[in-house]
Amino acid sequence: MLRPLFLSLVLAAVPFALLAQDAPRRIELEMTPEEFRAAGLDGLTADQLARLNVWLGRTLDAETAKAAETARAQVKEANRGFLDFGSSEPIVARIAGEFRGFGQGRSYTLDNGHVWEQVDDARLAGVRLQDPGVTIAPALVGNVWYLAVDGYNRRAKVKRIK
Repeated sequence: MLRPLFLSLVLAAVPFALLAQDAPRRIELEMTPEEFRAAGLDGLTADQLARLNVWLGRTLDAETAKAAETARAQVKEANRGFLDFGSSEPIVARIAGEFRGFGQGRSYTLDNGHVWEQVDDARLAGVRLQDPGVTIAPALVGNVWYLAVDGYNRRAKVKRIK
């Protein structure tokens, strides 16, 4: 008994779902009549207006897709290092300012705006560098990242805090 009722509800909803799909964009409905006339579009034939609307829809779809992909890429890049979100590619940057070696609890601010905190007890004593190059790379398993300073074989386990 429930199956036929469910099927009839689904079939009844299909026309509404089809109506909800992207309807063709019509420039004449997006503009006021004054804007339409001022742009000279009132002189187009019905066929010319239809072709313009097809082109406009295609162009808007393409530009919307580009903007969405750009936004996704920006979000992905901005969130690298937080949980398992973003790219797992190594981050190559510079520590902004003086680097005084590793020490548990120290924060490292990068020139790209990221702030990473050391969470292990790795040491790199006696080192004083100005704006050193660094690579922050993920471990093979889990959400663990390691910071290495250019020219040194030691690395520290870090987590992104900003």
